[in-house]
Amino acid sequence: MDVATARMRLESMLHELDRSIGVLRAGTDGHGDRHGGSSADAGAGLTDADRARAMLDAAARQRTAVLAALRRLDDGGYGRCADCGSAVPEGRLEARPEAARCVQCQSRAERRR
Repeated sequence: MDVATARMRLESMLHELDRSIGVLRAGTDGHGDRHGGSSADAGAGLTDADRARAMLDAAARQRTAVLAALRRLDDGGYGRCADCGSAVPEGRLEARPEAARCVQCQSRAERRR
């Protein structure tokens, strides 16, 4: 993927993530209906809040990855694996423009978790 296309896609992703994070934060600000309703409603609200927090955490992690990819673009390291230095396959960058690792190194990193 050429640098201009990668930058455009990453900046678009960043914009969408910022929008999503704003919406999710508005939904987890703790201003829900705390008065009235059944305990089942309260339990459902807690589950919804937990789900929203999990989605917010995932969006924040992806935002961090996108910002790191934009820094790699600026530094000239975009498209190179952060671990082994090999080229990240074009198909991987098409699917995940924020990818910092080649498939093999990403697999190793996930196994270590």
